[in-house]
Amino acid sequence: MSDEKEKLITESEVALDVDKLMEEFDKETSSLRKLSGNIGKIAAIIAIAMSVFHLWTAGFGTLLSAKQRSLHIIFAFVLGFIFYPGSKKAKKDKISPLDYVFIVLVIIVFGYLFLFNEQIALKAGSVNNIDLIFGIVAILITLEIARRVVGAALPIVAIIFLAYAYLGPYMPGLLAHRGFSLERIVSHMYLGLEGIMGIPLGVSATFVFMFILFGAVLDKTGVGKFFIDVAYAITGHSKSGPAMTAVVASGFMGSISGSSVANTVTTGAFTIPLMKKTGYKPYFAGAVEAAASTGGQIMPPVMGAAAFIMAEFTGIAYNKIIIAAAIPALLYYFAVGTMVHLEASKLGLKGLPRDQLPKISRIMKKDGYMILPLVAIVFFLLAGYTPLKSAFYAIVFSIVIAVLVSLIKHNHSFGIKEFLGALESGAKSAVGVACACACAGMIVGVVTLTGLGLRIAELIVSIAGGSLILTLFFTMLASLILGMGLPTTAKYIVLATMAVPALIKLDVNIMAAHLFILYFGVIADITPPVALAAYAGAGIAGANSMKTGFQAVKLALAAFIVPYIFAMDPTLILVEEVVGTTVKFLPVFKAIPVAVSAMIGIVCLAGAVEGYLFDHCKVYERIPLAIAAFLLLKPGTVSDLIGLVVLVGIYFLQKQRIKNKITA
Repeated sequence: MSDEKEKLITESEVALDVDKLMEEFDKETSSLRKLSGNIGKIAAIIAIAMSVFHLWTAGFGTLLSAKQRSLHIIFAFVLGFIFYPGSKKAKKDKISPLDYVFIVLVIIVFGYLFLFNEQIALKAGSVNNIDLIFGIVAILITLEIARRVVGAALPIVAIIFLAYAYLGPYMPGLLAHRGFSLERIVSHMYLGLEGIMGIPLGVSATFVFMFILFGAVLDKTGVGKFFIDVAYAITGHSKSGPAMTAVVASGFMGSISGSSVANTVTTGAFTIPLMKKTGYKPYFAGAVEAAASTGGQIMPPVMGAAAFIMAEFTGIAYNKIIIAAAIPALLYYFAVGTMVHLEASKLGLKGLPRDQLPKISRIMKKDGYMILPLVAIVFFLLAGYTPLKSAFYAIVFSIVIAVLVSLIKHNHSFGIKEFLGALESGAKSAVGVACACACAGMIVGVVTLTGLGLRIAELIVSIAGGSLILTLFFTMLASLILGMGLPTTAKYIVLATMAVPALIKLDVNIMAAHLFILYFGVIADITPPVALAAYAGAGIAGANSMKTGFQAVKLALAAFIVPYIFAMDPTLILVEEVVGTTVKFLPVFKAIPVAVSAMIGIVCLAGAVEGYLFDHCKVYERIPLAIAAFLLLKPGTVSDLIGLVVLVGIYFLQKQRIKNKITA
């Protein structure tokens, strides 16, 4: 085979400029300053220093919580004011004088917490004039940097919550409380570990940063292209061709990526043009990529960083959470893949010729080592190492492997330049999460200060009349609405403090309750009217945004159904019971039938939605298929048998119809 024929299809002329697409569709990337000269070098040094600090503390012991978090926030906020301008009209090639003022204030007010944390701890919440002034400045800075980095929605929500803490006596009904003074609010938000410096920032300063850095290191080794090549080799020949490739590749990328939009743009730059070329309509191509990319945030092991915060909120070990999340996540991707396959069958599409596709053996021989870091991190996590240590060891392992391969192949693919580039990129990527967590920490702080979580829980349950279904429905709506304007970590934090207590009040398993809100918060990225991932996919495909969004919802329909099922019956997440922080999982022999019946249920659901199974479905076939889907997805022997009988009946009905067409 010639070199030209061996060239992988992902390198073809249909691939788009990823950097330009990121600037166009990813808010954080599009608003970044492009700095050069000395200031660019200084910014790079700060970012590298941030990564070195976190690597050091992860490997050799974190500092006291207050010191670790204060240094983390100094690095993140300084980089935030360096790279994110205050307005769209601001210059993108230089830092404004006001930003220098903000940077100095960040170092002063949070450096104060670092240097005097012992003395502050002894105050037991009392504040002097310096504390009060520094605290007010810290709150204002946090709101401003969050506005710049993640948009106005989160700081607006935070301001409303802060106002609620002060105006408690004037609130109606269940929402009323005694109110708190400015001094008390500032003390809670600034001096303690329950506001800005609370659990969300603590998770960002440890687990989240290290996993983001892990992803940055993998990216510098070329793992993204490797995933796409593997996906093409496995699925490119099938009738769903590039569309199935998009599902598989985005699942791979999503397992280490924390952004639906970034994942859509990165893999979509390759897959969407190829889907259109194969025969898929533009809106369908954009929807496939958006739905597949969004699923990455519910796919273990990273889950958009929310899994780490979930572990802190629940007290349940991280490895237990990813085990519980595994089957629903796999069902999601199986559902999207099945719908894509049925759409291809309905349109009569064909896959790509095998001689145009890379061979999996050649890919693995050439770049198979790239999968080793992923194997390593899963091994460390499941072996019982903390997420922090797992990420640290996986990063070290990844670097060693990349350097060794570079030396053996003499291709200089990974050296000092790439290593420093990974450190810089990882720190920059972590800024958004850190700023969101700091701002969300104030929301959590108000909830703990006022007891708002329990009040909201009582309100939701009261409105729902004690009905579990209605409570789940209202929680879903809240999750979708909040999810439209907030990043994954922030929306999970808010919902975990506000909505989860209502579900637990109605005896929903704590693991199921947290996964429920996470699912609907994530799915908001493809749910119109504010469907950021879907809009990114539509932009790449040149399709109508709303049409792409509604198609993405259709493809991701399983994500709207499965959470209800595991909320009412946690068998689907393999959880038998949760006592305190101890999780008792189902035995494997009980788990397998649940997973298999759920997969068959997904096939029925896809057939009902797409209107195609083995042949075009009649109306009188689609309705029974939809019923069968629910019966099979809901754990239970009797319901499974009824669902299977319906599916088998429709199978023979359609096969007979196909036979009649052939003989006619």
